[in-house]
Amino acid sequence: MRARILLDGERPKVRPSELRGIVEAAGMEVGRRRADIGVVVGGDGIFGRFGRTEDVPLLFVGVRSKRPTDSKARLAEAYLDELPEVLRMVRAGDYEVVEHKRLQVIKNGRSLGEVFTDVYLERGADSNCLRYRVVIDGEGTKIDESAIGDGVVISTPAGATGYYSYPDRVRGGTLDPSASSAIPADELGVCHIVPTFTERAGSVGHPLRYTVPWGCVVKLSLSRRADARVFGTAEGRSGIRVGLKDVVVVGPAEGVTRTISVKPHA
Repeated sequence: MRARILLDGERPKVRPSELRGIVEAAGMEVGRRRADIGVVVGGDGIFGRFGRTEDVPLLFVGVRSKRPTDSKARLAEAYLDELPEVLRMVRAGDYEVVEHKRLQVIKNGRSLGEVFTDVYLERGADSNCLRYRVVIDGEGTKIDESAIGDGVVISTPAGATGYYSYPDRVRGGTLDPSASSAIPADELGVCHIVPTFTERAGSVGHPLRYTVPWGCVVKLSLSRRADARVFGTAEGRSGIRVGLKDVVVVGPAEGVTRTISVKPHA
């Protein structure tokens, strides 16, 4: 079995040589071409990045840390100290491959790529609150919303423990970093980011977060000129600029992300 090693190119949580040594000690070859699996060491951001770009089943590996600001790696199947045993299980065939749906992101008819966890329209460094519109159509669902805030997140079930869950972490003036909110496998989540105002056409409610059936198409556009960016589809940290006349469309993608789930011991 051959494994592809996948790390953050700027701030890897483990030295490439150390990870290579662990993989080879488990009886696997290391190589990018014709790989059977990918071993990803990092946090949820790195998992999300490789989850949208790689074509082999991925084993997500976290690194234990006592620093409160480090990634919690909630998508990890194992931690680095558990990796030797987990790799031996994988080599023995004691695992299963799970398929996860992706979202396709299109700007003005041009594909920006697919996402495994979430994509978000958010204000850039040179902008105050965004004024934007969210239109959702499909599967018996029709929603037309206007909002003022930092932006909006569109999440797959795999992204439910990330940005989408921020309302769960702030309750009654206290912070619970471990809180998260599940998204059913046949739905996608929509969450406004710190809004000062939301309004849904035909309703007296002011939505903050909700789910809609998988298969719906979400259209995002600005109602007023601002420094707005789409994040989650590119490796750069500056995002993709969105102008007043642009339309960003988010919907189901053809591709899937395959992850490795180690079978529990009997």
